[in-house]
Amino acid sequence: MPGEALTRAELAEQVNAWVHDHLNRTIELDGNYIGKLERGAIRWPQADYRAGLRAVLGVATDAELGLRRSRSRVASLDTVKRSDFLRAALGVTAGAVVAPLGEALLTRQPTPVPSVVGQWEIEQVRTAAQLFGTWDHTYGGGLVREAVAAQLRYSAGLLNARCSDRLHADLHSAVGFLGHAAAFMAFDAYAHDDARRMFEFALGCAEEANDWHLRAKVLSSMARQEIWCGNPDAGLTLVELAMVRADRLTASERAMLLTARARALAKLHRVSDAVTTVGLADEQFAKASPDNDPVWMRYYDEAQHAGDTGHALFDLAVDGRFVGEARDRLALAVAGHSQPYARSRTISGIKLASLTMRAGDPVEAAQIGARALKEAGTITSRRAADDLRELRTFANDHRRVSEVAELQNGIGDRLGVA
Repeated sequence: MPGEALTRAELAEQVNAWVHDHLNRTIELDGNYIGKLERGAIRWPQADYRAGLRAVLGVATDAELGLRRSRSRVASLDTVKRSDFLRAALGVTAGAVVAPLGEALLTRQPTPVPSVVGQWEIEQVRTAAQLFGTWDHTYGGGLVREAVAAQLRYSAGLLNARCSDRLHADLHSAVGFLGHAAAFMAFDAYAHDDARRMFEFALGCAEEANDWHLRAKVLSSMARQEIWCGNPDAGLTLVELAMVRADRLTASERAMLLTARARALAKLHRVSDAVTTVGLADEQFAKASPDNDPVWMRYYDEAQHAGDTGHALFDLAVDGRFVGEARDRLALAVAGHSQPYARSRTISGIKLASLTMRAGDPVEAAQIGARALKEAGTITSRRAADDLRELRTFANDHRRVSEVAELQNGIGDRLGVA
């Protein structure tokens, strides 16, 4: 296809951005999809994809992109009738562009917010938060991020309704719980500004409810985002803020916060402090009693703790320190995570492959990486994609090993890069 010399992934990202900015729609094209277009596996993408491709590549027609409807589709009278019927039903003329069609599909009669909120509405918000959180752990935040954002907007409206003093804190905690789920999905999808706003909203709810447990969870996730974005000092500050009155938190929550602190310290190259903090996190986790934990801490089991501490030690291990300890913890995480936590298992697997590639047997690393790559195909996580890029870079030193070359090609196909 004509246009600038872009990688498949870069082209996909620019098309996604154009469609979002100009058509007010969120799509998730990736390099793999662009590759299918190039190979002809997909001959006629949907209209907003075509509009974005035309705009980004600077062409006027679909034909210039090399895209044409299949002969059978053009000749099908049934298809034409069905299209005419849908246009008439939606009130869209045959020549209408995509944006008005998208507007026609927007909700014109949103669900009304009740004037009085009771226990039933609060439980509905909690249930939504748990469902979206479960989806996020298993599949990543990309696919349903818009849905949870819409649910959050509705739930935020409940805060303006009348509510008894007895339920005031419960309502704010429930809405804050949902806000955290929405924020973490946005973080996973690299919608960082959205994530920060949602995290701040969730934190405000936790403060209003005087919910120290939710406050700790939100601040922990805010810290993780800042650390991931290359701001470990800001992340460390958020963790320290979360640990004010740590005596009010459960042992699991203290372990969670200490692992975040260890990640920040490792990124800041404070090696001794990072290792000491991992030890403190282990001590707290040994005291954990899941029955005392809030519902959003159910994910924090032995596998999660091993993965979080393994990730903290990873930054030290790639420089040759504590390699064995980091590998053992990441391996424990991969083996221990069940299917509902597929994203965590995948990310830990990629990290384990990267560390093994950097400081171990490249053939073993390729085998570990191949398993993680296969699992990565079931999730939509920008964080996992970046970890795959890192693994591909680490593999460069061993690219003449056939198993490693095959892994690099597989990652390239997944990410849509040459």
